[in-house]
Amino acid sequence: MGALMVIFSIQPKERRKTTGRLNDSVEDELELSTVRHRPEGLEQLEARTRFSRKELQILYRGFKNECPSGIVNEETFKDIYAQFFPQGESSTYAHFLFNAFDTDHNGSLSFEDFVMGLSILLRGTIQEKLNWAFNLYDINKDGYITKEEMLDIMKAIYDMMGKCTYPILKEDTPRQHVEVFFQKMDKNKDGVVTIDEFIDCCQNDENIMRSMHLFENVL
Repeated sequence: MGALMVIFSIQPKERRKTTGRLNDSVEDELELSTVRHRPEGLEQLEARTRFSRKELQILYRGFKNECPSGIVNEETFKDIYAQFFPQGESSTYAHFLFNAFDTDHNGSLSFEDFVMGLSILLRGTIQEKLNWAFNLYDINKDGYITKEEMLDIMKAIYDMMGKCTYPILKEDTPRQHVEVFFQKMDKNKDGVVTIDEFIDCCQNDENIMRSMHLFENVL
């Protein structure tokens, strides 16, 4: 999850000094008036997430620094994400990740989209995090994960991270891992994994949980 935190919580290099909460609030309101998309008020976001008001202010300043319009489209998201994985091809995984954050499927990410997802990933319950992970793997959002969808995600991760691993991963490594995961998750052998199967398997299989955690850095 480190990359996403770094991407949008970097504060601008040059900011005028302010003193006290009042100045912070005034400055934030001035910033909000200049963007094309005005996010919800901090109080509403504080109620809907597990971030404090101060944390939301810091996140918003970093978000606005990278995205002055207040909106991130997919190409911008890919460009920002690629900066943190120059050793591999991150475009495909960034596409899947963008779609997971874009919960209303309008092709853009607002600050609300970003902090709602980040709140789950960083401070959500196990159940919430697994629900979010299921949504990531369920590429076509039909409520099921197929073996092909899982393989697409796994290949995208290895395309981005594989060149940095030691020993070097074989080309068929993603498929081998997917075969193992899918066999354990698809309990009724109907060729798809439901959210109940996914969560139950992950919660009760220490090896799968450990394997999934290996990829937390790509978030």
